[in-house]
Amino acid sequence: MFIDELKIHAKAGDGGDGVVRWRHEKGKEFAGPSGGDGGYGGNVIATAVRDSQILSKYRTKKEFVAERGGDGMKKSLHGAVGTDLEILLPIGSVITNIRSGEKVSLLEEGEKLLLLKGGAGGRGNEHYKSSTNRSPKEFTNGWPGEEADFYIEVELVADIGLIGLPNAGKSSLLNAITNANAKVGAHPFTTLEPNLGEFYGYIISDIPGLIEGASEGKGLGHKFLKHIRRTKMLVHLISLENEDVEGAYKTIRKELEQFDKELLNKKEIVVLTKTDLIDDKKQIDKIIKKLEKKCPIVIAISLYDDNEIKLLRDLFIKELKK
Repeated sequence: MFIDELKIHAKAGDGGDGVVRWRHEKGKEFAGPSGGDGGYGGNVIATAVRDSQILSKYRTKKEFVAERGGDGMKKSLHGAVGTDLEILLPIGSVITNIRSGEKVSLLEEGEKLLLLKGGAGGRGNEHYKSSTNRSPKEFTNGWPGEEADFYIEVELVADIGLIGLPNAGKSSLLNAITNANAKVGAHPFTTLEPNLGEFYGYIISDIPGLIEGASEGKGLGHKFLKHIRRTKMLVHLISLENEDVEGAYKTIRKELEQFDKELLNKKEIVVLTKTDLIDDKKQIDKIIKKLEKKCPIVIAISLYDDNEIKLLRDLFIKELKK
């Protein structure tokens, strides 16, 4: 199950306590204080990984706590530093501190962000020795680690985002180009979550079918529109089974504009699918010429023709390298 939103509670480790200890030397039983300081608590760190499904592993785990620092020891030894807690999140994650509203993002694989800092260790009695207090019994406890509630939202980072009305052939195209195993069906909304595929190092995301009013929450709503934001290029699939191909194009463009006008500035390729439904090639050429007034790159293909799929794959690579 694909999960792209999650709320968690996280806490950095508390600092270890300082201790009261005494130095014992030969011929000198009480040679003064030697209580060491407590160790720092572990930090909470978010790390970006190339795994869009990893949030599903946290479905039943909503609380994350880093290790506590060790207590001080005799002979002025410090307690052990608590181990940092690393939370693995998909590239493209936006992490919001619910209380403060502060937002941070993970955009590159391996990127690490400090979310919460571990507490400082307490002081042992050695620190309180003075000319007037030669046998101090004072010590301090460790400081608590920071804690907070976080809202995590994933915006997929892909080179190509496949968009279009339901049943436009997005999943079929993804499977043909990348050998992915996206579910394909004859009825609308077969794809209920984004599918990812890879070819020659490029990532393609199949965005679930949009309908008129998607930006207002209709159909699958704007839940998946956010995943289009970080794609480098949009590939707009339109099935030739639509009686009004130009209208289908306008519908999706309108939804993109209403959700985020910046989406209209992304590089776009229009791919007309299900060409086998129209026998007259001149009719297809006429449709292409109409759409070329709105989008400079329009191509018609059969999803079952290996040569045409290869040409389309080469076109994608060419445009991505520009």
